Parts: sequence; C-alpha cells; structure tokens
Amino acid sequence: MFKVAVIGASGLLGRALVNELAQQTRWHVVATAFSRPGPDTVALDIRDAQAVDQFVEREAPQALVIAAAERRPDVCEHDPALARALNVDAVRTLAAAARRRGAWTLSISTDYVFDGAHPPYRHDSAPAPLNAYGRSKLEGERALTEATDLGCVLRLPLLYGPIVNWAESAVTSLVPAIAGSASLNGKTAVMDAWAIRYPTFTPDVALVIRQMLERHARGETIRGIVQWSGDEPMTKYEIAVRLAEALRLDAHLRPQSTPADATPRPHNCHLASRQLEALGIGRRTPFDTAIRQVLAAFPWQGGTDA
Repeated sequence: MFKVAVIGASGLLGRALVNELAQQTRWHVVATAFSRPGPDTVALDIRDAQAVDQFVEREAPQALVIAAAERRPDVCEHDPALARALNVDAVRTLAAAARRRGAWTLSISTDYVFDGAHPPYRHDSAPAPLNAYGRSKLEGERALTEATDLGCVLRLPLLYGPIVNWAESAVTSLVPAIAGSASLNGKTAVMDAWAIRYPTFTPDVALVIRQMLERHARGETIRGIVQWSGDEPMTKYEIAVRLAEALRLDAHLRPQSTPADATPRPHNCHLASRQLEALGIGRRTPFDTAIRQVLAAFPWQGGTDA
C-alpha cells in the first residue's frame, strides 16, 4: 500500500480527497484535522512545528497533501499573521519534514496569486496578487520550493462540492440569500456581476490529485507548479441564477456590475490547465450536474427535489 497523509482532511477539499482515495485499497490514508477532528482523523495543529515533525516521523508517509489553509480573503486581510502562519510557515514546516523522510509534498494554492487583468494564466505567468490572501499563498508556493525539491504546487480556482454548511464554499454560501429573496416579502438579493470565476468541483480536483499521486507512486513525479480549473466562466450573479434554477426558486436577484467587496478581488484569473491535460489528468463535471448533486445531499428547509 502507498501511504498518503492528507493535511486538513476535514475541509471542503480534504474530505473529497479522502473519499476519492478510499475507493481504492492501494492507498493507506492518514487524515489530519484541527478545527473538526473526528474518529478517523489525527488531531494536528500545523502551526506547531514540533507536532508536525513528530507526526511525519511517526507516520512516515510516502506523500503528503496540504489541503489546510486560511482561504477566506477578508480574514487574511484583517489577520495577516494568521494567514502567514497557516499559508506560509506551516507549508514550509510540513514540506521540510516530508523531505527529510523522502516524501513528495503537494501543496494547494490559488488563482488569487494573479491580478486578473490578463487571463488566461499559465503556470509560469508572473504573479501579482491583489490582496493578503493571494500574497500569503504566493509566499507559500515559494516556501514549498525552498523547503523541498520533491514537491509540487497545485493552483486551483473557486471550489465547491459536498458541504457541511452553506458557508463552506463561496458558491453554496449564496443559497440563503437566494432562498430569502424568493420568500414572501423577501428582499431582492444583490449579486456581484463583475468578477469572473471558474467554479471547480472538489470531487474532480480529488481525482486530479489521485492521478498525480499515481504518477508519483510509479516514479513519474510531478514537480514545480501545475494548475487545474473548471472551464465554465461565471459571475456570482450567474452562479446565483443557476442555483435558483436548481432549487426551483423564483428568486429576485439583481446584478451588481461594479466591484463591491471590501477586500479587493481580481477580475478574471482563469487558470490554464494544459500541463495536466497533456498528461491525461483531469475531469470536469458540468456545473449544473455537480451543483444538483451537492444540493440533493445537503437539502435546505427540509429538502429539494432538484
């Protein structure tokens, strides 16, 4: 069996990856969590360098996937020290510990390392983050490459997938406002129609990561920076319209055509995925299909027949 440590296994992407690997007996998964530890996870604070070293030494994984991060732009903007601790320093600590054991490290990064002015972005396009989140993730990429020569960065855009609460993804976080706008005496929900995003389904990303792990297991290790993205451009307003359709709600939505976020966001950070596509890696589930799966598994107000 091939031993993989999934760091941040209780999160949106971490859960999808654990589920993907659990479908094959070849993988021995050691899952860690901090905020939501469970019976099948190891409690680990990745900000504790000694605890990280002890974990990696004890478990001796052959590969380590870092899915833990502070990914909320507004939180990063107001608490850059926390963003650095999780997105930079912890990545360095984990990658260095893995390198000492000869383990490959895959670290998850973001399309927010770019300013969104000149898409699509290749893996070697010049980064220019606009906010503290993007800056911390870019520093995290550099921390990985400084700590190990046996590592890879996987940049991803806006993620959605099976959730434990609406707020877990910026996609599903729109549902309460959509439902409220459709209720009796509900107020019109104003949705951003300026920033273009590429919603990407976490089970698809989990498959990408499994395929990357398979290549490493057979001695075809991927190093450097790679990217994966959904291929359907949408604003939050357009996402909301499709969510309302999936929920069969007569929602009252109004597009906001100028940036309204307190924390600056890039306009269009479309990530080119050609490197992984050329290796035969990847899958893209259509948004309307995937979001219906998500909504069916996490019904609102007693359920949906969408």
